[in-house]
Amino acid sequence: MEYKDYYKILGVDRKASAKDIKAAYRRLAKQHHPDMNPNDKEAEARFKEINEAHEVLGNPDKRKKYDEMGANWKQYESAFGQGGGNGRENPFGAGWQAYSTTGGFGGTRNQARTLSEEELEQLFGEGSPFSGFYYTFFGGGEDMGEQAHFRSRPRARRGLDLEQLVDITLEEAYSGAVRVMEMTREDGQVRRIEARIPAGVEDGARIRLSGQGMPGSNGGPAGDLYLIVHVLPHRLFERKGNDLHVKVDVPLTVAMLGGEVLVPTIGGKVMLKLPAETPNGKVFRLKGKGMLIGNAPGSCGDLHVETRVVLPKNLSEEERSLFEELARLRGEAGVAV
Repeated sequence: MEYKDYYKILGVDRKASAKDIKAAYRRLAKQHHPDMNPNDKEAEARFKEINEAHEVLGNPDKRKKYDEMGANWKQYESAFGQGGGNGRENPFGAGWQAYSTTGGFGGTRNQARTLSEEELEQLFGEGSPFSGFYYTFFGGGEDMGEQAHFRSRPRARRGLDLEQLVDITLEEAYSGAVRVMEMTREDGQVRRIEARIPAGVEDGARIRLSGQGMPGSNGGPAGDLYLIVHVLPHRLFERKGNDLHVKVDVPLTVAMLGGEVLVPTIGGKVMLKLPAETPNGKVFRLKGKGMLIGNAPGSCGDLHVETRVVLPKNLSEEERSLFEELARLRGEAGVAV
């Protein structure tokens, strides 16, 4: 049996960090993915090797076992021979045979994740996606031979998870929303899915619709559909967590003498009373006028109102005289340019 140098396959040093291993896998998997190399058997084989290497090196426990084995590979060859097994006791202990692969489905976009055996088989058809070397030490089969990993009959496999980006407005994020989507099945039939987006949802939230993903095979359950929520920017409000921020124009006279200004909120308009001599940029907090808090029904964040003092334009002669008189009284007369 040929020894697989997973570090060489990913092009990283044996002391590489988990971050370096993930980055190498991400780069190589993208380069050799079947979608990027249609009908290229060499790229297909390389893609399988890359996933096999990351399945081991990306898992701290498997990597540790693999590193221990690498240091004693010649011992294994002398005990088992090149054929991969002669009935002698495994020099690395029973744990090598009992260590099973684990794999999941789904995942977020732009995130490095090893494809599971099921996903690889759905890409390339029936049969083993990994090498006999991998299954000998990590597959958990009773037979230590090269063919231990091949299955004599199909097994039920769960369908793949799907992701769908959904745009909603800030108002919809505040009150909740409903989206109706249509998905075309392999037989051409259109399936309508009604998805409810909860009130208070945040940008980037993942909403799981159980069993609405790809159908399973050989009697396996369907995967899930994940809605990735994107809250669109608002023309007035800026959201920070459960709080909202807004800027409000305030006439100079109201800022100086005090008074009320109309303030927009996500639920409607309210009046805000300003004290005399309110400076430009002053922030007032309106408690409970922010976003609904999804995990605390009935609770809301706050609205932060920033004043933006507006200077008067196109002064009349009388208005100009009044400002000149004010400047004279305060000893602040300017110098004409």
